[in-house]
Amino acid sequence: MHRPAVLTARQAADLIADGDVISVSSSSGLGCPDAVLAGIGDRFAETAGPRDLTTLHPIAAGDMSGIKGIDHLARPGLLRRVVAGSYPSGPSKAEPPRIWQMIENGEVEAYNFPSGVLYQLHRAAASRQPGVFTKVGLGSFVDPRLTGGRMNDATPERFVRVEELDGEEWLFFPSIVPDVAVIRATTADEHGNLTIEEEASPLGALDLAYAAHNRGGLVIAQVKRLAEGGSLSPQQVRIPGILVDAVVVAPDQMQTTQTPYDPAISGQLRRPLSALDPVPFSLEKVIARRAAHELRSGDVVNLGFGVSALVPHVLVEEDLAGAVSWVIEQGAVGGVPLLDFTFGVSVNPDAIMASADQFTLLQGGGFDRTLLSFLEIDRTGSVNVHHLPGRRHVTAGVGGFADIVSAAPEIVFIGSFTAGRRDIAVDDGGLDIRTDGPHTKFVEKVASPTFSGAHALARGQKVTYVTERAVLQLRPEGLTVTEIAPGVDLERDVLARSAFPLLVSDELKAMPAEIFQPHRTGLRLPAAPPHTRIAALRSRDA
Repeated sequence: MHRPAVLTARQAADLIADGDVISVSSSSGLGCPDAVLAGIGDRFAETAGPRDLTTLHPIAAGDMSGIKGIDHLARPGLLRRVVAGSYPSGPSKAEPPRIWQMIENGEVEAYNFPSGVLYQLHRAAASRQPGVFTKVGLGSFVDPRLTGGRMNDATPERFVRVEELDGEEWLFFPSIVPDVAVIRATTADEHGNLTIEEEASPLGALDLAYAAHNRGGLVIAQVKRLAEGGSLSPQQVRIPGILVDAVVVAPDQMQTTQTPYDPAISGQLRRPLSALDPVPFSLEKVIARRAAHELRSGDVVNLGFGVSALVPHVLVEEDLAGAVSWVIEQGAVGGVPLLDFTFGVSVNPDAIMASADQFTLLQGGGFDRTLLSFLEIDRTGSVNVHHLPGRRHVTAGVGGFADIVSAAPEIVFIGSFTAGRRDIAVDDGGLDIRTDGPHTKFVEKVASPTFSGAHALARGQKVTYVTERAVLQLRPEGLTVTEIAPGVDLERDVLARSAFPLLVSDELKAMPAEIFQPHRTGLRLPAAPPHTRIAALRSRDA
């Protein structure tokens, strides 16, 4: 019977060879095998080895809120190249993580690719396929006709290619084969079988393990505890022991950032939603309330980080918590997604899927709409969400954003109209813009496109932009203002604050006055239409 080695984190680090490609299963603090990564860093500090590693991170390893993750490896000589869907991010005034400093200083080759594509690359490597053909990233900074996802001048020019198949353009990402996969679970038995009962998501652990194991590589699993061989329920095993070569026990591993263990986010109990803190009344809450008006009861809705993450909590306050099924890329389906450093998990989820499987839903457009944040919007409707020059660590990178917008039937971008120090009061059912932000977010051309407005129009997607003072739509004729907030002057506060001309709808109307009041708004969502075949059946039987 197979028995993996049980090692300390420092011993596991001795399994890593110079030049290895290491794939890490993590999502910021969620599921991060931080002890193993620390062991690799400790070995390098002691021995100056291993050297010249390449690391793969479909979603960021570690964060700026207490879990170092990739920063354990962010040392010249140790790390040669990093390929990641996202990177640790945090406040602009905080010192950037070491990995960002290395990227800025040209001390490491660095790519930023869509998270879903990176999971697909692991599946391609596992099944010995040459790579991934996808439309995800076309027209964005990932497109090689722009930057190809390169993050600095030290990074080689070519990785992603544009290919034509049957008269259509596709991006081609060649497979990357990991030598080592570092994954995490809750319990390992003596045969290496892994269960995830206290994890908030399996993330991509199984796919990463297959990719390494099937190509002759190693799989190192960090767990909280060991169990007797054969004592785990086969139905609960998420990674079979035949894939696992070494186990590292870390009894104090955090469930996610600043969270030792919360059974309500791993699906082991349901917590009363009254336990959730209410969202304070603010400009951001006003924006989230208006975004909620884009929803329908029965919708399946994807959700991104930032102001958009407030929308589920707005629904909770309006007694509409179950009206919408939220799907987030880390794997939760249903429940209420949490905020800030715990974003990526949901309280009371209905299901917890593997991230790779969740991206199958998202890339295939199997949901109704997505709510996402933005940094900049330009005259074509293109959006930058990943690149803030001079303060790049404020954003995590592309993450699953490009995967999501590639096929979402409807996209709602949510954020403030201007940036910088400002004094905008929510006053008597409207806005009082006393001092506006010095920087408009509606710019002539975005610094780097994460989303292409032209591609969205070509795909027939509905795109809406919700801000505190105006709602706009992407139309073939241009970006069009459809609503303005009570108290806002259209010319002074909206049109003059854009770096390019905005169109104004002939049916311009006021944003709902009730969203600018501190009390509950009485929101009611219209019902989503049933599937066309269900509707036809009901009509026939009526």
